[in-house]
Amino acid sequence: MLDESLLDAPEALARADTRGLLRGAAEAGARVRTAARHAAEAGIGDLKPDGRPRAVMVAGPGAAGSCTADLLGALSGGNCPVSLIIPTGVAPAPGALRWTLPGWAGPLDLLVIATPDGTEPGLPRLVEHAYRRGCAIVSVAPGQSPLADAVAQARGLMVPLATEPYGSAPYATGGYGTDPFRGDPHAPGAPGPEDTALAEGALGDAPATYGTPSVPQPVEPPGTAPDEMTGPALPGTLWALLTPLLLLVDRIGLVSAPPTALQQVADRLDQVAERCGPAIATYTNPAKTLAAELAGALPLLWSEGPVAAATGRRFSGLLAALAGRPALVAELPGALAAHGALLTGAFAGGADPDDFFRDRVEEPEALRARIVLLHEEPVGPVSAVPTARELALAHETAFSELEPAEGTLLESAAELLAITDFAAVYLALASPDRT
Repeated sequence: MLDESLLDAPEALARADTRGLLRGAAEAGARVRTAARHAAEAGIGDLKPDGRPRAVMVAGPGAAGSCTADLLGALSGGNCPVSLIIPTGVAPAPGALRWTLPGWAGPLDLLVIATPDGTEPGLPRLVEHAYRRGCAIVSVAPGQSPLADAVAQARGLMVPLATEPYGSAPYATGGYGTDPFRGDPHAPGAPGPEDTALAEGALGDAPATYGTPSVPQPVEPPGTAPDEMTGPALPGTLWALLTPLLLLVDRIGLVSAPPTALQQVADRLDQVAERCGPAIATYTNPAKTLAAELAGALPLLWSEGPVAAATGRRFSGLLAALAGRPALVAELPGALAAHGALLTGAFAGGADPDDFFRDRVEEPEALRARIVLLHEEPVGPVSAVPTARELALAHETAFSELEPAEGTLLESAAELLAITDFAAVYLALASPDRT
């Protein structure tokens, strides 16, 4: 059962949110702006690469690596192979993880490292091996960390992670004490003069290569997010990692993500935060509504389009890590066959075995499947979404649907990720077994 009364009590949500997850989700737009400034100061806007790399390899602990690789691959549209270097080790602890370069990696390839910690011993070793192979190296991590030193020694490009202290401003009955995006000009991540220059594309034009040494920046110390080292990239942190890499892949021609496009992404994240904030009632709040709908359900996350598919996989990971809820992910149209048996068996919406004899007070309600449709574009003539809707209705299975407003693919990704991030947090906070 879900404590739905908590969803419409902002002050109670603030007390329950001891990890600052809602603030992290709300500050995603500010993180994009701050991360874009860090990337510009580090020299990404000045890069003059000699064509596209043969392949992009992504490494990082937990979802910091997997979500980054997944989203970069989805946004690239197949322009260049994007592969995740999966770590090995005896435990999911930073000190136990090891990363190994593929045998084919060489001077034509780009190694990208994304981590919110930077103290993992395995990552400097990976940088050393990549340097010996002649790979270009780019990293987004806390600047005062062993990884930052290793990247500098390998003549790679180091972008300091845009960290924001969760809980830097108190909650208020109306949501947050000040608007975390524009309300407080002195707040961390608030737009400044650099944002205007960034939005206008005012970046330097000096020749550079992938290996241009980074410019020293005032940065946060390592280990600022200990719960994210090997677990989920929490709301806000994902965009701090992803934003500099989007500017990078724009420079090398893999994804269209110029500074103006990222400004639009930050604005879309702000808009979603305004719609999904804790002060917005459940019946007009898409994230709270989705969280309430998933209470007591087995989510079947069906997606259409690569960005929607990547969002579904991230949402599944957050539901497991934050709310302790299972979810199954599949892409349309294959999902219709892959999950079809779940709509006719014990998890079907119309199934209710032993309904007459069940003690509805003492026994928990049976788990039922609920389809969540995620798609990044309006439904077209060759879409499988109408078929999915008809299948759900035919089997009396409840379904939810998320479709972003009109905009670029980057804006669609931002909206889908933001709504599902908020929903996972609300489900975690309002669950009776929350910790």
